[in-house]
Amino acid sequence: MERLFDCSVDTDLLTGMRLAKIALQREQLVVLPTDTVYGIAADAFSAAAVANLLAAKGRDRQSPPPVLISKAATMAALAESVPAVANKLAQAFWPGALTMILRAQASLHWDLGETKGTVALRVPDHKIAIALLEETGPLAVSSANLTGQPAATNCQGAADYLGKSVEVYLDAGDSPKGESSTILDLTGIQESLDTDGNPVVTGKIRLVRLGALSLEQIALVAGDLLAGPDEVSANNSATNYPVAGTDEAAN
Repeated sequence: MERLFDCSVDTDLLTGMRLAKIALQREQLVVLPTDTVYGIAADAFSAAAVANLLAAKGRDRQSPPPVLISKAATMAALAESVPAVANKLAQAFWPGALTMILRAQASLHWDLGETKGTVALRVPDHKIAIALLEETGPLAVSSANLTGQPAATNCQGAADYLGKSVEVYLDAGDSPKGESSTILDLTGIQESLDTDGNPVVTGKIRLVRLGALSLEQIALVAGDLLAGPDEVSANNSATNYPVAGTDEAAN
């Protein structure tokens, strides 16, 4: 039976966080608040838990969930060859509403679905989400909704969608932004050195989904590495993550 905890009440918060951690360790699902929308979470390193998450949403392996982390430093442990611009974007917008798709570390023992060797990472700007992530480590987190439905911006909305498929619901009121994160694909960025030993950066950052973070804000940091509309092909994605214009949010 699912349990909903009001995180504005200290006793509920403490109990809810403890039971959420236990549920995640048992490969069960938890709904948690973030700064964007409510998310449904599973242990990122448990294939069974991730499969449960996808089944609860009515999704298949072709739509892998992003991974939430508690701090930017974890990015280097999960992603391979993190480009300098990714670190600049993380410094500017993490914690916050930016999800970055990078090449995943090949040595990691996890199965998030058909990621094509990538991982989508975000540090949420919400104290309850961060506190849980610090206790559990990286979590696979997708928007708390059913496929094709709008993302839940409050806990009751998530419970209406997901019901008994989730073990613990952490209720922290309405989502501050109420809009999903902006997703960028950085897998096309390549870094090398020229004959004089100077750094050379090639490739472009591709917009996958426009969300709470604007392109103008991103361009201030990414500069001309951010692809323009004429530089993006509809068929050039190296990922299966939700694309711009869809209602299937990835948190």
